[in-house]
Amino acid sequence: MPTLPAPLLIALSTLLFATMGVCVKLASVHYGTGEIVFYRGLTGALMIALVARRRGGSLRTPVPGMHLWRSIAGVTALCLWFYSIGGLPLATAVTLNYMSSVWMALFLIGGAIAMGRSRVDGRLFAAVLTGFAGVVLILRPTVEQEQLWHGVMGLLSGMISAVAYLQIAALGRVGEPEYRTVFYFSLGGMAAGAGLMAINGMQPHTVGGALLLLAVGLLATTAQLLMTRAYATGTPLVNASLQYLGIVFSFVYGMLLFDDPVTWMALAGMALIVGAGLAATLLRSRAQLPVHNPATPSTES
Repeated sequence: MPTLPAPLLIALSTLLFATMGVCVKLASVHYGTGEIVFYRGLTGALMIALVARRRGGSLRTPVPGMHLWRSIAGVTALCLWFYSIGGLPLATAVTLNYMSSVWMALFLIGGAIAMGRSRVDGRLFAAVLTGFAGVVLILRPTVEQEQLWHGVMGLLSGMISAVAYLQIAALGRVGEPEYRTVFYFSLGGMAAGAGLMAINGMQPHTVGGALLLLAVGLLATTAQLLMTRAYATGTPLVNASLQYLGIVFSFVYGMLLFDDPVTWMALAGMALIVGAGLAATLLRSRAQLPVHNPATPSTES
């Protein structure tokens, strides 16, 4: 793994994830979501297996049930996110996925209420409301009526990603290494993708399409490894903040490559979601709750 400072590793990983989003959007013209998810998982599983073998690590796990539930949540979020990328402006789809931190704050509030606590941190309420205000601003100017379903799927991908992050934290607490978590997540992607292909069929390959599928897997897995390394060596809150560079990169890609619309409401909405996500992460950290360790980061659940 490159011996680079953690902030630079995070910046590189977010750039790779944004580039992966470009490849997913281009590939969605030729392939269904299931095919993209399958080949992303296949490439990732092969890469992680090679890395594990080179490092002398084992892929056998003592907690297969935990990996199963983590993979179900993570792969579901991934499928929804890839689907939303195909029908939304790139930055919009990425930003909706980054709502995961806001969803985690909402889960925290719900858990406190369920446990009968008389007081819940009002700042978390404010962060959640701010995040959803940002969603409203983003979806109104940038999502046409026929794109609304893709927007709902993008929003759901962020919510289910929050569940996956909690499961990743649980795997970390029982001592599972990050590469093993990524490996079983990749296997889950292969299984889900194969199931979707069995239902929806397969598209014939072209050289360009095959290269896009390969790029999705290579970019995603490399970005995961870089971000995992950054969280192992850097400051979690700094890393979590820099992850939002992914929205910036996606916004630039969207303008340059896809002629995505630029409106003040969309920009304001993105700013609100970034602010809400950072506030929610900071408040969870102060409450001594785990900041999510993105063995599968915000844009890859």
